[in-house]
Amino acid sequence: MEKACIIGVGHTKFGILKEKGLVDLLAEASLMAMEDSNTGQEDFDAVYVGAMSSDALNNISGIASALVDKINMIPAAADHIKNGPASGSSAIKAGFQAIASGMADLVLVVGGEKMTHVTTPGFITSTVATITHPEAERIHGISLPAFAGLLTRTYLQKYNAKLEWISDIAIKNHENGALNPYAHFQRTIHDFMESAMKKGKGQWNNVHEFLKDDSVNPIIAAPLRLFHICPISDGAAAVVLCKEKLAKKYSDTPILISGIGQATDTHVVHEREDVTVLNALRLCSQQAYKMAHKTPEDIDVAELHDAFEILEAVQSEDIGFFKKGEGAKAAHEGLTKIGGMIPINPSGGLKARGHPLGATGVAQVVELVWQLRGEAGKRQVEGATTGITCNFGGFGNNILSILVERM
Repeated sequence: MEKACIIGVGHTKFGILKEKGLVDLLAEASLMAMEDSNTGQEDFDAVYVGAMSSDALNNISGIASALVDKINMIPAAADHIKNGPASGSSAIKAGFQAIASGMADLVLVVGGEKMTHVTTPGFITSTVATITHPEAERIHGISLPAFAGLLTRTYLQKYNAKLEWISDIAIKNHENGALNPYAHFQRTIHDFMESAMKKGKGQWNNVHEFLKDDSVNPIIAAPLRLFHICPISDGAAAVVLCKEKLAKKYSDTPILISGIGQATDTHVVHEREDVTVLNALRLCSQQAYKMAHKTPEDIDVAELHDAFEILEAVQSEDIGFFKKGEGAKAAHEGLTKIGGMIPINPSGGLKARGHPLGATGVAQVVELVWQLRGEAGKRQVEGATTGITCNFGGFGNNILSILVERM
């Protein structure tokens, strides 16, 4: 099996990008990755585009073909990869497989979503909810925020945890996002509190008081409030992959994809033995560790899928960093901060960097590449040589982990 390396990355600003369409965003990230990898359009064998809902949200079903034409990559092969909010990681897996099999020497992988232009209330939530089971869940109005509220309540009760510890994850990720020039939110929660006080919305002695105030942080899916949940975002991210033996031709700092895993769990959430255990993550991360000949103790930095902040706590346990029930407390104690035992989401995570569905899995890997190349600026994890991701394709029922390391 050929080994696959990342030789270039690209990342647009995430946020509300009114003047750019989906194809524009994908093209921008792609061209950035190509420039970073010192490659030209004629060098590529294939393009893989991860986008969950380009047809529903943008009225474009042929997104891969549109991109290839837009950036003058014809006649490269082009595929549109869909796996819910894990479309980006699944696209990377497809590119990895093309390199590993010998079918391709050089491929472009790009993920993106254009979401904020949709003005119909609830349309984004209902579109994302199409990944839930149609008869057992969606027909009853179940949404992903509802599942996250259920998970949070169960976790807090089962492990005697505190909601303030989940809030500490949001506080930490906003602090990280404030250091990330590509993030949707480049403000700390303290900044939001100070702004609200200046506008006369209230007076609070600390951030936790602010986060408990219904007037500025309303409940979305009890007990989760607005600041516990990621925003709706536009954006794209891209990576260029090539065979290991060709990597130094293009880059002085190639990053090896040394492990990939993917696993599924029951589509119906209530059929799981324990809703607080992500069996799919346990399995797919074990696959990635085994392929890479690594263990959780070898990981220096992680990008986890915190669409809801409870997920970062649970994922940090099932990916192997903490014992079951100790992830939220570990975050509260500062173990997951930059400079902590295992920095998680130095990018700001989905909470602050943003969550343009198909872009997220690729953006996670782009952040790890920057970290391993020592190019993350003020959010740099010192000495990082190995990183891992967790990218959700449903509510825990289709998960990928990607492990990367410095060569």
